Amino acid sequence: MDNLIYSLNATLPVFFVIVAGYIFKKWGWITEGFIKSANKITFTVTLPLLLIQDMMNNDFGENFEVKYVLYCAIVTIVCCLGTTIGAKLLLKDKSIVAEFVQASYRSSAAILGAAFVLNIYGTTGMVPLMIIGAVPIYNIYSVIILTVECPQKGASQENTLAKTLKGIVTNPIILGIVIGVILSALKVKFPVMIDNTIGSLAKITTPLALLAIGGSFEIGKAIEKVKPAVIATALKLVGWSVIFLPIAIALGFRDQKLMAIVIMLGSPTTPSSYIMAKNMKSEGTLTSSVIVLTTLFSAFTITAIIYILRCLGYL
Repeated sequence: MDNLIYSLNATLPVFFVIVAGYIFKKWGWITEGFIKSANKITFTVTLPLLLIQDMMNNDFGENFEVKYVLYCAIVTIVCCLGTTIGAKLLLKDKSIVAEFVQASYRSSAAILGAAFVLNIYGTTGMVPLMIIGAVPIYNIYSVIILTVECPQKGASQENTLAKTLKGIVTNPIILGIVIGVILSALKVKFPVMIDNTIGSLAKITTPLALLAIGGSFEIGKAIEKVKPAVIATALKLVGWSVIFLPIAIALGFRDQKLMAIVIMLGSPTTPSSYIMAKNMKSEGTLTSSVIVLTTLFSAFTITAIIYILRCLGYL
């Protein structure tokens, strides 16, 4: 019961802020202009700053374990490529391939991972190593798939290799990761004034994105895409865990290491997926639907996974 309550406390506030955004839009407090501006601010400013700060605050050299980082990285790559192949072969509506792929694998790994492990073990443990193995790949592959499979290619976006590569290299998310890794490697520390300013801007990323998700959520469009949304949700919350947790256990990962992997595989789709989808010319409906569904049900699925692993003595 304690695990369920903790999971609900971690996930339901996210869902409630999305609902608040939906209600505010219905009341006229949130306009289309606000949603457009919020998406632009989070994509170009606050999310890159959040990534820079996250990277800087993690000492990736401390307690570095190659085997663990490689596992996280390889699993993430397999999830990305496997979902892409499956989506391109099986989805009838090819315009949602990029959104389906991103929503199916991209976890709220950094935030939820640290929170869960800290709550259970009193330290963030192996979460930084999980982050360096998985999160950069999450972000980089999202930029690639959203660029390559952009549904609005044509007059406004030539489908050329040069243009695709330019879009990837100049993407604010990629730049944020690169800058953060460099600053972390150089052990750069900003003055308190600058660090607090960056922190204040970074902190508005999630609430601003969630309000925009709720404000732009259209039930009619969501119903039209309910089947791929449900499939993506099942894959995100259960599918990857069923496939890759037994492998992690066989490799000897236990306790904090295994808990971080549980979050990597089974946590809800991160709200930043919606930010990137909207700003890279995808519709965003499927992404917002999966975020809502995974956020709502993840408290129960994560709790069930933790309970099973604890009963088996792995956590």
